[in-house]
Amino acid sequence: MPQRDFEVRALGEIAIRCVDMEAMVAFYRDVIGLEPMTDTEGRPIVFFRIAEGFGGHTAVLALFRHDIEGAGQTRGSATPPQTGTGSSLHHIALTVPWEEQDAVMAWYDQLGRDYTVEAFDWIGWRGVFTFDPDGNTVELVAKDPTWVAP
Repeated sequence: MPQRDFEVRALGEIAIRCVDMEAMVAFYRDVIGLEPMTDTEGRPIVFFRIAEGFGGHTAVLALFRHDIEGAGQTRGSATPPQTGTGSSLHHIALTVPWEEQDAVMAWYDQLGRDYTVEAFDWIGWRGVFTFDPDGNTVELVAKDPTWVAP
């Protein structure tokens, strides 16, 4: 195999084709708390800042109205995509500090939002899972700072 002269260092962007664009924008802005990088009103594409990222590229969540073409010649479709178990997207995991996960659960309780919590003991992670308005699973994950590899 030839030598590869590059190394991926971070996730730059995740883009979701949205069934209900308005509800998805409101969820990621108002429930999850991501900061919009663009105007959100009536736009076919909205970008949210996740974190600083790597090499000057901000880590981004992009929401695309399902019928809009996107970068990389990604085609839109008049038919809304399948979501939930019918989608090829399993889930999105966004990182929060361990000490803020209780605040996540309290926030979801305050909003009356269903969620589950799952521990991944083999790596010291804990995820708080909920669903966005399109039915995609969204995890807010943290690493236990006291975890030690077995």
